Amino acid sequence: MDTNQLTVEEFIARQPIYERRRRWILHPGLRLIVRLAARLEVTGLEHVPKTGGTIVMMNHISTMDPPFITAVIGHRHCITMAKMETKDNLLIETTNNWWGNFKVRRGEVDRFALNAAIELVKHGQMLLMSPEGTRHRDGLQEPKDGLAYIAHKSNAIVQPVAIAGVLDWRERLMRLRRIYARIHFGRPFRFRPVEGDRLTKAMRAQMMREAMYQLALAIPEEYANLRGHYADVANATTDTIEFV
Repeated sequence: MDTNQLTVEEFIARQPIYERRRRWILHPGLRLIVRLAARLEVTGLEHVPKTGGTIVMMNHISTMDPPFITAVIGHRHCITMAKMETKDNLLIETTNNWWGNFKVRRGEVDRFALNAAIELVKHGQMLLMSPEGTRHRDGLQEPKDGLAYIAHKSNAIVQPVAIAGVLDWRERLMRLRRIYARIHFGRPFRFRPVEGDRLTKAMRAQMMREAMYQLALAIPEEYANLRGHYADVANATTDTIEFV
C-alpha cells in the first residue's frame, strides 16, 4: 500500500506494522547488503540519541546516502522523507512502502508530508531528512525551512550527519569493487523554544542557517569542499540552537 494514500492518522496507526518489518526483515537485510557492498568508515555514532523523537539531518550528494546512513544506525530505524519522483522506480517505491517511508511533493506545501513528519517525531520516531530537498554533489546549498518547522512543532532532537567519499559508487561497482563512504555524526541539538510559539519566516531562516553550519561542521576537513555555501565555519552561531 502506498503510504501517501493513507491519512496521517492511518499512517501513524500502521507504524507498529512497519516497525515489525523493519526490525525482523528489512533493516537486517539492508545492513547485510551494505556490509557486503560497501566499506564504511563511521565516526560519532555515539552521538545518536538512543530514544526519543529525532530528525537526522544529512547532506545529500548521492543515491547511496539514505540507505548507508539508515544501515549504520543499528539501534534505531530511520524513516525517510523521500522525493515524490521515487514512485517512478518500482524497486525504490516498493521498498519505501514496506519500510514505512513517505514521499514529499517538492516545490509546494505538502500538508500530508509535513503533518506526517511532525506526528512521527512526536511519537518518538527517527526521521531522515535532507534540508536542501535534493542532491548537491558540489556541496551544501541554501536549505528549505521545512526541517525547522517540523523540529519546532515536534520538539525534536536534530542529529546532523555528513557523508562523503561516495560519489564514485557507480564506477566502483562497475569494477566489482566495494563502495567507500565516510560518515560522521556531529553534535545533536534542539532549537530553542520560540516566545509566543509563532515561528516567522525570518526565524525559520535563522534556525536553518545555524543548523546548516552544524551540518557543515560534521563534514570532515578532508572533504571540506562539500561544505559549499557554509565553508567558512567561523561564521557559525548558536543563537537559536542548544546542544543536547
